[in-house]
Amino acid sequence: MLHYEYKPLIQHGKDNTTYQLLTKDFINIKSCAGHDMITLEPEALKLLAYNAFREIAFFLRPAHLKQVRAIVDDPEASDNDRFVAKSLLQNAVISAAMVLPMCQDTGTATVIGFKGQHIWTSANDAALLSEGIYDVYQDFNLRYSQIAPLTMLEEQNTRNNLPAEINIYAEPGEEYKFLFIAKGGGSANKTFLFQQNKSLLTEENLALFLNEKIKHLGTAACPPYHIAVVIGGTSAEETLKTVKLASAKYYDDLPTSGDAHGRVFRDPQWEERLLEMARNSDIGAQFGGKYLALDVRVFRMPRHAASCPVGIGVSCNADRNIKAKITRDGLFLEQLEKEPVKYLMSPDTGKMPKVVDIDLNRPMREICAELSKYRVKTLLGLTGTLIVARDAAHAKLRDILRKTGDLPDYFKNHPIYYAGPAKTPINMPSGSFGPTTAQRMDSYMEEFMQVGGSLITIAKGNRGALVTKACKKYGGFYLGSLGGPAALLAQENIKKIEIIDFAELDMEAVRKITVVKFPAVIICDDKGNNIYSAI
Repeated sequence: MLHYEYKPLIQHGKDNTTYQLLTKDFINIKSCAGHDMITLEPEALKLLAYNAFREIAFFLRPAHLKQVRAIVDDPEASDNDRFVAKSLLQNAVISAAMVLPMCQDTGTATVIGFKGQHIWTSANDAALLSEGIYDVYQDFNLRYSQIAPLTMLEEQNTRNNLPAEINIYAEPGEEYKFLFIAKGGGSANKTFLFQQNKSLLTEENLALFLNEKIKHLGTAACPPYHIAVVIGGTSAEETLKTVKLASAKYYDDLPTSGDAHGRVFRDPQWEERLLEMARNSDIGAQFGGKYLALDVRVFRMPRHAASCPVGIGVSCNADRNIKAKITRDGLFLEQLEKEPVKYLMSPDTGKMPKVVDIDLNRPMREICAELSKYRVKTLLGLTGTLIVARDAAHAKLRDILRKTGDLPDYFKNHPIYYAGPAKTPINMPSGSFGPTTAQRMDSYMEEFMQVGGSLITIAKGNRGALVTKACKKYGGFYLGSLGGPAALLAQENIKKIEIIDFAELDMEAVRKITVVKFPAVIICDDKGNNIYSAI
């Protein structure tokens, strides 16, 4: 008879995280059944969640900033890679003032907790964590992005960014460990599950499969990315949970080899192979080049003999993850970088792309004629009026078009910027205000262009072939805006905002904004060219 021996699926190594003490309060030690029990006052969890989400709205990990800075210094980086990296570092410096969050999409609040058996809380942990999240989204200039379904088809914004995603697991010990994540919609939308089987597990098949999927990630989730790939899993849910934690660097301390018990392990060789695939894709940090990814993490999991799930996901350049823990010694948060300016020293290393200034204060056809003079990949500085509209506004405008046969003049006379801002700070014209993902509006383009709307659109990421065709057919353009530096755009480029339609949509209302030297890149032109079509 075989001897039973329990081996955990996840076998953590030494935690080398640098933590800062938040407080020693709210902790009491009591004896129960011969063991010390760490009992927490309710305020502990509220305080921890509040401070965690405040930190990741404004600060980044030092390791992430070092990787972004390395792009600026890399002679092999493209001009566009270097321009994006420099902008992200400038954005980090602005965000560190704790007025403008680093990204306008301040994310779905996610809490993953691992509660030791000798930790005692006398209340509902999820409710206390949620209260801390509620408070921080009220107190700072963060965006409310959560949409509540009223019926199957009707929705409204919750106006507090709740509900949060909270998952708490039991484990041995006397520590309560946490991973807090603020996950934006664009980044979350690049999480994929592929139900494969044993035939995938050959050198050739796995390499071909993963190369295709890495390219498919595109730029809509704001690269440069931290990419996570998980091969195997005891269920689809376990695979995707591992993807999320791996992309947040929570599993960096796992072993690098497997064993007969099925422990999860990292594979450094495949990580290097996939990073090279990302570099060779030529997608780059949004507009072509080498830096689609900063790094790749590859994990191998046990699987059922009939299944081989594969999960792929990313953490975008707004890499908002922070570890925390509660021990008998206090409440601790991972130390993030409070002085990002050190990574911006001498930021002009290497060549930066030339900027072409475009005056938007003239008729739409004149603007299009001016843009037609330049090639795709040209970097522009836009000055004048933009109309801001995204998902919910587009749906309402399509209803108007189908009822009346036309669109409002504002939608035909100005370029359309797909975005939804964070809250506006006192004495500033704008809150953080970066672009949203363009592809979500692809289905509207042909219909709107037919009546003279959406001739110039501005957003982030690659778009489908139907947009390229529509731009060629109607003489339009799609311009790529920088995905990521939302605080930089708010502080330097956006000078005035007013709501002009659908105010009830909150952050998705139609706005008119005035911009100065707003950066954008020609992605699709009126001749049928698209910089991503060959990728």
